[in-house]
Amino acid sequence: MSWLRALKETARSGLEIERQKLEPLIALRGAAGLALVIGISLVLFGPEIAASSAFGAFQAAIATFQRSWRPRPVLALVSGASLAVSTFVGYVSGAHVVLFLCLLGLWTFLAGLAWAAGPTAGIIAASNVAIMLVTITLPTSVVDAAAHAGMIAVGGLVQAALIVLFPVRRWGAQRDALADALAAEADYARRLRHDPVAPFDPLPLMTARSAAAVTSREARRRPAELRGARGVAERLRPVLASLADPAMGVPGDGLERLWVNELLGAAGSVLDAAARAVRHGEPVHLSATDLGVLKTPDNDVILVGPARRAADRLAALLDDVLEIAEGTGTDSGIPTDLAPDTRHRPSLLKLVPVVLAAMRRELHLGSPILRHAIRVAVVAVSGYFVGEAVPLGHGYWAPMTAVMVMRPEFSQTYARSAGRFGGTLVGVGLATAIVQTAHPDARLSALLAVICAGLMYLLMGTGYAVGQVCVAAYVVFLLGMAGDDWSQTVTERIVLTLVGGLLAMIAYALYPAWETPRLRNRLAEWLVADGRYAATVVDRYADPASRDNDDVRDALIATREARVAWQEALATAQHEPVRHRGISRAAATDAQHALAQLGRSAMVLEAHLPARSADPVPGAAELAEALSRATERGAKAVRERRLPDWQPVADAVAHWDMPTPTDDGTTPVGDPVVRRGAALLLDALEEFTRALDERGGSTRVSSVLAEG
Repeated sequence: MSWLRALKETARSGLEIERQKLEPLIALRGAAGLALVIGISLVLFGPEIAASSAFGAFQAAIATFQRSWRPRPVLALVSGASLAVSTFVGYVSGAHVVLFLCLLGLWTFLAGLAWAAGPTAGIIAASNVAIMLVTITLPTSVVDAAAHAGMIAVGGLVQAALIVLFPVRRWGAQRDALADALAAEADYARRLRHDPVAPFDPLPLMTARSAAAVTSREARRRPAELRGARGVAERLRPVLASLADPAMGVPGDGLERLWVNELLGAAGSVLDAAARAVRHGEPVHLSATDLGVLKTPDNDVILVGPARRAADRLAALLDDVLEIAEGTGTDSGIPTDLAPDTRHRPSLLKLVPVVLAAMRRELHLGSPILRHAIRVAVVAVSGYFVGEAVPLGHGYWAPMTAVMVMRPEFSQTYARSAGRFGGTLVGVGLATAIVQTAHPDARLSALLAVICAGLMYLLMGTGYAVGQVCVAAYVVFLLGMAGDDWSQTVTERIVLTLVGGLLAMIAYALYPAWETPRLRNRLAEWLVADGRYAATVVDRYADPASRDNDDVRDALIATREARVAWQEALATAQHEPVRHRGISRAAATDAQHALAQLGRSAMVLEAHLPARSADPVPGAAELAEALSRATERGAKAVRERRLPDWQPVADAVAHWDMPTPTDDGTTPVGDPVVRRGAALLLDALEEFTRALDERGGSTRVSSVLAEG
């Protein structure tokens, strides 16, 4: 993609307005907290301290809107406390320019590294640095700075208290995540009726898994319907895929196929009903027809072999889902034969070493997080110099804008730069018109600032540019309350916002962290993860008695994470002004399809894992070893721009097809499910090699390798 086209697309995305479900009660609560803090501060301390406390309450409320599974009061407290510390330290060092610039560079560098702990930590850290650049200009002495910092912390405390006193949809985010996962399974079941090998996006299940991890304190208060259902939903997907797949014994048409489609439709209806019940915390409402299809004895008459086992397993799992959604299992709402979700998230204090370890892991030259941290630190210091050099005053607008818009990813940085500048123009224009018309005093300015903040909380999900309109007007009114001349603010904000955005864009162009050159590495990592998952599943057939299902689950989670990482990298690379290096878009799409089929084939095998009392499957251990080694070598070949060789896997699969005479003259055949699954695995691997063969003329892997 050319630079011109990349700039046009990112600018367009930054200015887009999306239709989102609004949350007026949460927005009203945040605005009420802000109004309470400003009002008390105005009465007791005056407009300057009121402005500082308002920034603390404003930022604390914004932090609670970030995508995080931690309790919202914790986010508000952390945001308010960290901004208070930043403000005090920044003011104390502000009298010494060299010391302050060193602090600004270090503070911003650490804020950039905070992205290693996740987007929420990165956004809160960047916002604290940006707001610090404003709040340090308000105090006039060290004692005054301490008072400002204290009121900023109080602002976060007030927002946290309001969340505790007036909760809105407690556990709502976790309910939505689990309900979305169940709804995704329902949609998958219905799509399988028309396409027996339909793809499935694992992201809803991964999101639900993240939401299921809680602290020890949260685990004691979690609603019963949120315990254990995610694990059942995870087990449902391979069963649904196995039931629909013609390779597992059900023909593509006929009575058996019609009955399987009926089962899939009923499963979709049951899962939808469970999703609605979980989302709203209400009883499950089911039709007798759907229950009749799942419970009828016709399953045992019409279906045989693997399909019959899959149908029985499906009915049992759906029973578990309904029991959990209804809360009618044990006292905790969990069926007695299921283990609850015991994944725990570390508490806030225990999280500190985890975050530090994550940041330390990013301290290498190839890390995009490290490059972002260096880039944003240099831009912040440079922006401060530029802002001070421009004869407009209030030079902190330039570095503040740069820090707020910069992200580790190219498209987000450029989109936010365009959105911030556009939003600033509109917001400052509206605020200017209001000030010229109404000539507000401190109290009216405070009221207008609260209204703008409330609109920001309400509309922030509809687009970055829309939010920036409200933020720009909010800051104008707030600084007007503190005594700033609004006419100066208009010129400064427009010019210096443009300067800050341009600095951010130039910095990424000069010191980029492109995802395009790393696509082959991402693809290789997904191949390795898929190979380990397939090998782990097949190995369970080799020795059912001594193998553990936890290994299979861990391998499945690893391949899902690798798949999502690849998809995110591919989406990012498509917007980068960089030519493909070693893999074209068509090859990437075909390779992605092949690896998705590889993971799906392993998942179908997982649906029929034998009991511990089952006999070992001959040849399964050899196939598992061949899969593991071949995919490791194949990943190395992908990184080195060579075609992978799957001959060891082909030999292991072919071994099962060789007749073995016995004393009674019969020829034993291995487990039919494993044999069919192994053939599907080999087909997916060979399709992967064909996808990477840019010559595209050969259909046999051996021929391709011989010609190469």
